[in-house]
Amino acid sequence: MSAGAGNGTPAVLTERLTKSYGRAHARGVVDLDLEVRAGEVFGFLGPNGAGKTTTIRALLDLIRPTSGRALVLGRDSHRETLAIQARSGYLPGELSLYPDLTGRETLRYVANLRGGVDWDLVAELAERLDCDLERKVADLSTGNKRKIGLILAFMPRPELLILDEPTAGLDPLVQREFYRLLDEAREAGQTVFLSSHVLPEVQRVCDRVAFVREGRLVAVEDVAELTGRAVREVEVVFAGPVPRSAFEGIPGVTNTAADARHPDQLRLTVTGSLDPLVKRLAAFPVVDLVSRLPDLEDVFMTFYAAGADGGAPDEKTEQGGHDAP
Repeated sequence: MSAGAGNGTPAVLTERLTKSYGRAHARGVVDLDLEVRAGEVFGFLGPNGAGKTTTIRALLDLIRPTSGRALVLGRDSHRETLAIQARSGYLPGELSLYPDLTGRETLRYVANLRGGVDWDLVAELAERLDCDLERKVADLSTGNKRKIGLILAFMPRPELLILDEPTAGLDPLVQREFYRLLDEAREAGQTVFLSSHVLPEVQRVCDRVAFVREGRLVAVEDVAELTGRAVREVEVVFAGPVPRSAFEGIPGVTNTAADARHPDQLRLTVTGSLDPLVKRLAAFPVVDLVSRLPDLEDVFMTFYAAGADGGAPDEKTEQGGHDAP
């Protein structure tokens, strides 16, 4: 790989990145300090208008920040734009393609701009994503256009993939194949910056995740640690009545509730590891145990419980147009 990947240099680094819009100085992003490690799949989470697309467009120099700076693959996003774009693959949130071209003509057009691609890889991607390249773009559904966008992003084997809501409009089978592509990208040492509001998707594919709200970075967390800390609900059925007091004071266990109609059942809220609870349960005859696996949605709602919908302008407005290949 080229300099900037695999040598300790972050794939993406922003320093107090700020973008303001309009006379009222509405903020798209505010003092964003973000670091994406080379070789990881990094999730960028937030509701619509949180500043996700603004950040991506600033990384690719499609818009200019009001202040601060961004380094992508070790290069300045403004002064070295062409070098960055040559080593990156990008799927915009709102993909605009030339309607009169077929999928294959679209790919060939972009490939020529890039100086050529591996057409065996293109054929493989089209097959895996079930993408018909012979139909005109104007005749394609949103999901099928998205498939072409994914091929455009993956076909140059880029060091950095920047994907904005990549699975929008894709059917479940194609989504699953896309997740495999991300796993393979990680194994190949590529970096993936994935903007999404689909929480199960981020939990499935990402190593770390950043939460943004109203243009500000709220937290950057390891996905495995997040789900390990998340709250889960546990229901236990015993062979006979068990006193609720027997499960008080267990580390991580709160809200122990019994049902008067079913004295042999308990419901508990557990934060973190189940190990202390399991050890206490070993002293009683357990008939059944059901644990709702934690997911990012619980964590997400913790960060966005207040003011989730206010602040930054709507991202569709932010873009000020469409992205042509």
